[in-house]
Amino acid sequence: MRKALNEIQEKCKAVLEEGNKGVYRTIVSDNNQSSELTVEVKELAITKNGHVKVQYLSAFYKNPEFRTKKGEALLTEVHGLLGEYLPFEEIEWYDNTERHNSIRNYLHSLNSNSNKQIGA
Repeated sequence: MRKALNEIQEKCKAVLEEGNKGVYRTIVSDNNQSSELTVEVKELAITKNGHVKVQYLSAFYKNPEFRTKKGEALLTEVHGLLGEYLPFEEIEWYDNTERHNSIRNYLHSLNSNSNKQIGA
């Protein structure tokens, strides 16, 4: 039981430490064609001038015929197009406050209950 409890606690802590994530959208044009590009990013660091160093998690073109790359090839292409830094204010950040508070409360209750059971 203690091992299972430790595993649950580690998974909860990992979720709390995963950092900010969000979505960035832009228009890409090539050969008289264009498509909206939507990219999910993870914040790695913030610069003093308001840019965010990001890790690209996923991406897709609204018009799938515009470019046909998928998976890692698409993420490599996106990195080449957009670079490592994006403007902070142009990223739609996910609001994880409620989720993180719920996980913190769950962790607290796990810790309280396990201490009571182990001490009993």
